Parts: sequence; structure tokens; C-alpha cells
Amino acid sequence: MQLPPPVPLNLVGDFGGGGMLMAFGVACALVDAGRTGQGQVIDAAMVDGSAILMTMMWGFRALGIWGPFGTNVLDTGAPFYDTYETSDGKFIALGSLEPQFYAELIARLGLTDDVDTARQMDQSSWPELRERLTALFKTKTRDEWSELLEMTDACFAPVLTMGETVDHPHIKARGTIVDANGMSQPAPAPRFSRTPGQARPVAAAPGEDGAAALADWGWSADAIAGLRRDNIV
Repeated sequence: MQLPPPVPLNLVGDFGGGGMLMAFGVACALVDAGRTGQGQVIDAAMVDGSAILMTMMWGFRALGIWGPFGTNVLDTGAPFYDTYETSDGKFIALGSLEPQFYAELIARLGLTDDVDTARQMDQSSWPELRERLTALFKTKTRDEWSELLEMTDACFAPVLTMGETVDHPHIKARGTIVDANGMSQPAPAPRFSRTPGQARPVAAAPGEDGAAALADWGWSADAIAGLRRDNIV
């Protein structure tokens, strides 16, 4: 039974095609305003942004090298660009697209004598290779495959839960996930050398900083005390 296409969270529409391209549009408009002194309206629709993120695929389609979902090199059609279950019921991911990375994968899996790397893009060879990889990856746990393939040019990664991601050596070395206000959150990105970003403090509860705000706006201590007595702040 063929499974339906998985939902890619809301990263493509809301965040990628929507918020990210809206922010990009604002940045571009600010640059233009600085040069011309004129403003403009930015029309950022999620459907337009999601479409523009697929520019490469539309180009492939025009060239006749992009077919139905699940049959192409980058959408799980290729056995060397997919996820596989391991013996402990977890998963690993492959992205061995370039020839040198594919050759590295085949060598480290001990398949050099059986798999002709020159036929990597020969789709007629894909079903047999997928069967072999499916069976092979079920012979070891995810951690065992990680020990063999991580930190190599095989373009391999374990599929981690969000909780596991926090403790992954690469994520920790990069500081990708930080502790912000007692919660694990992504660090600001992209990173700037001169004006580095940082996680903001947690938002105040309603009314928590009311007195400080009033004082900052010039209200006297007696006036603020009166507002408190009247349960206004």
C-alpha cells in the first residue's frame, strides 16, 4: 500500500514561504528605501513563497527530469537519499547524493564488490539497492550505524527526537539549541560577527512590570502607589 505524502510540519508554508520571505521582502524594501527615499507595499503570500522555494524542482520539471512524488532523487525516490529503519525500531537518514559521497557510503557498508557505483543514477538499479539497504540497516541499531557512519563523508545522520537533538555532539558544539528561560530553544540564526543575536528574556506576565513602566514614563511613586491601592495596576 502506497502511503500518502507526509505533511512537512508548517515549515514550508507559514515559516519558509510566509514569514521568512516576508522578512526578506522587508529587508529588500528597506535597502531600496535607503537608496530611493521611497516606500512600497510588500505582498507576501504563503502560496507564492512556497512556490518560489520550489524553483529548482520547477526547473527540473521543465527539463523533463522531475516526475511524480516519491520517484525522484530528492524525494525518497533514490535509495541513497531516504530514511531507513534500524534493528531497534529507530531510523537513520541518507543523503549521499554526490558521487564521492555515494562511493564512501557503499565502501563503508561493505558493498563495494556488489554495487557498481557508476550506476548510481540508473533508476533501474534502485529497487534492488533499496531492498539491500532496507535489510542491511535492520541488522544494527541506530547507534551502531552512527558509530560506523557519522563523522564520515557518507552523508549520514541518525534520525533523532527533539529531546535527543539537544545532546547531540554537533548540536552542542554549534550551540544550535540553547537554554533560554529554562527551556530548550533554537539559538538565533543566522549568526552575525559584529552584532550577534541572543535569546530574549521571557515575556513578563500581565501587569508584572507595570510599576516600572509607569516610573519610566514619568509617573511619581505616590501616583503609582495610588493606582495600586485602586487595583488599577
